[in-house]
Amino acid sequence: MSSADFPDSDDFEAPIGDEEGWLSDESQLPPEGVGEAVPEEEVPAPVAEAAKPAEAEADPEPPPTLQWYVAHTFAGYENKVKANIEKIVENRGMHELIHEVAVPVQEAIEIKNGKTKAIQRKIYPGYVFLHMIMNGDTWYIVRNTRGVTSFVGPGSKYVPLSEDEVKALGIGEPDTIVRMAEGDIVRVTSGPFSESIGTVKEVNAKKRTVTVLLSVFGRVSPLELDLAIVSKEEESS
Repeated sequence: MSSADFPDSDDFEAPIGDEEGWLSDESQLPPEGVGEAVPEEEVPAPVAEAAKPAEAEADPEPPPTLQWYVAHTFAGYENKVKANIEKIVENRGMHELIHEVAVPVQEAIEIKNGKTKAIQRKIYPGYVFLHMIMNGDTWYIVRNTRGVTSFVGPGSKYVPLSEDEVKALGIGEPDTIVRMAEGDIVRVTSGPFSESIGTVKEVNAKKRTVTVLLSVFGRVSPLELDLAIVSKEEESS
């Protein structure tokens, strides 16, 4: 073969990438260790797994308890909210989760135009009290009942009432039935003012007391008396 069979050096083209030195381009090299001999290493003898200490049994979580919660409602919706929640509880058999729905009222006798009428006044307008176990289902039922705006608590987050709050509010206690109202004529049945007759100025069903205007030493004075020792005088026909 003659030298004429070989191209001139000026006409010779290097393989693509060779001019740039592709063999030295690290991005084109195989990952380190591939194709290299791996030195033999001693394989450590298997170590028996240490016995795990017996885990202490976790104390069981206390069962959920019934607590009193307060829901805020639109004005005038208290009884509708109460009825709707009670209907859902009845239909779904959830009495153990929502035990009681209460709208505390005060019963009184109203005299208007010479006629006597028994009436009920809401003690806490705009609020419904629920004796319930709070969970996702009960929260959803109450919160999505028409007329409910929120639960009472910081940032509208539900917070159960404390025992002191429940006692102070008189929730869960039998309703006090008051058969007298402001302006009624009453008689004191016992105590130092027994048989005295006076006029009712104020009735406090929560405290179970009545303020009566009595004549004491020739002067009319308001006295707070227990409902148990005051009786309403029957109207003469």
